[in-house]
Amino acid sequence: MDDRVLNTAVPMPEDHDAARQRLAGWQARAEQLAADTQAMGERFEQLRVTKTDPAGMAEVVVDSGGVLVGLTLTREIERAAPSVVAATIMSTIQAAKSDLADRARVILDDTLGPESPVARAIADQVTERLRGRPDPRRPGVDADEDNETRVFGRDDV
Repeated sequence: MDDRVLNTAVPMPEDHDAARQRLAGWQARAEQLAADTQAMGERFEQLRVTKTDPAGMAEVVVDSGGVLVGLTLTREIERAAPSVVAATIMSTIQAAKSDLADRARVILDDTLGPESPVARAIADQVTERLRGRPDPRRPGVDADEDNETRVFGRDDV
């Protein structure tokens, strides 16, 4: 049987000191990780990405959740068909979300380290959500395909 289990001798004072130092080190690392995680959350909340399409028709702003919070259209839209303008806006939003995913990954890497399995898992989830990859639970159906187009309350568009 293992002598460590059977050993009932009182630990030497040095053992107590070493254990206290280890515990203090663990506590310090845990406190630092908590502070870093809080700072990471604050950086995420402040994230906003502004993106302009190559033709200069639209500028979009998305917040940290990938939600469109700003849209500016220029006179360039007057030279394009409405379907082109709509597609340009949508692709610019998607490009902004893609940039947002990249920035989120940088924040995660800065906080948890690029080799952290936790950082990779979170970054993968954020990337999947923001880049609009197909929903794996519904093969052949894009995650956004359920959203029907509605223009000013019209169903026929």
